[in-house]
Amino acid sequence: MLEQVIFFTILMGFLITVLLSPIFIPFLRRLKFGQSIREEGPQSHQKKSGTPTMGGIMILVAVTVTTLVMTNKFSGATVETYLLLLVMLGFGLLGFLDDFIKVVMKRNLGLTSKQKLLGQIIISAVFYFILKQNDFSTAVNIPYFDYSIELGVFYILFIIFWMVGFSNAVNLTDGLDGLVSGSTAIAFGAFAVLAWNQSQFEAAIFSVAVVGAVLGFLVFNAHPAKVFMGDTGSLALGGAIAALAIVTKLEIILIVIGGVFVIETLSVILQVISFKTTGKRIFRMSPLHHHYELIGWSEWRVVVTFWVVGLLFAVLGIYIEVWL
Repeated sequence: MLEQVIFFTILMGFLITVLLSPIFIPFLRRLKFGQSIREEGPQSHQKKSGTPTMGGIMILVAVTVTTLVMTNKFSGATVETYLLLLVMLGFGLLGFLDDFIKVVMKRNLGLTSKQKLLGQIIISAVFYFILKQNDFSTAVNIPYFDYSIELGVFYILFIIFWMVGFSNAVNLTDGLDGLVSGSTAIAFGAFAVLAWNQSQFEAAIFSVAVVGAVLGFLVFNAHPAKVFMGDTGSLALGGAIAALAIVTKLEIILIVIGGVFVIETLSVILQVISFKTTGKRIFRMSPLHHHYELIGWSEWRVVVTFWVVGLLFAVLGIYIEVWL
C-alpha cells in the first residue's frame, strides 16, 4: 500500500507541475514577470534576461496539493505534515515578495537583506513554537556516535540558524539552469529514504511530493531554461529541507545530504573573507558554480557535475545514517 502511495505521490507532483507549466509560463510572460540578470554576473547570462521567473509558484502548488491528497489517502495529515507545508509556503511567500519587488517594481536586489532575514527569523520562530506546543524533542542527534545534545531553550536559536542558513544556501545555489531543481530532487529523495526507514511516512510522502514537483519543473527549467523558479522556489525549498531535517531529527545529516548547498555557501563566505582581508579572490567568481563557468566549462557540464556530486553526498548521508 505505502509503496503505491509513494509512486503515485511522485507521479502526481510531477504531472501537476508539467501540466501547469504550459499555462503558467505564458501567463508570466504576458505579465512581463521576466528575470533581471545582475550586471556583475557572468556576461553569458545576460541573454537570459526576460526569461519568466517566479515559476516556484508551480512547485508550491504541486507539493501542497499532492501532499494533502496523498497523506489523507494514506493515514491522514499530521502536525508534521502541516508544519512542513507551513514552512515551505512561508518561505515561498517571502521569496515571492522578493521576486515581486525585483520584476514588478524593478528593484533588482529585491528585499533588503535585513527585511529578508527578519522574515526568515519570524517563520523559523513560529515553526519552533508550534513544535514546542506539541512536545517535540529539543535534542540534536549526532550521527554515527548514537549520541544527542539536549539544547533546551537554546533549540530555537539552532532552528533559526539552520533554517535561515539552508534557505539562503539553496537560494545561492540557484544560479544555473536546472541546478537547484536537480540538486533538491536528489536531496529530498535521500530524506524520503531516511524518513521511510524511520517509519515517518508522512515526512516521506512530503519528500517525494517535492521530488515529483521539482522533476516536473526541471522539464522546463533544464538548459536552456524556459522558466526560473526565482526566490519563490529556492527559498521555499531551502526552508522546507531544513524543516524536514528537524522534523525527522536528522538535523546534522543535512550537512552531508545537502553538501552541494553547503559548499556553495562556503565558497561565498571564503571569497568575501579573502577579499576583505587580503584584497585577493580565491575563485574567479562565487558562488562556486560561476567559477567553473568562467574557467571554460559549459553551463550544462557544471550542472551535471554538481548533480553527480549531490548524488554522492546523498548516498553518503544515507550510508552514515542507516548502516554506520
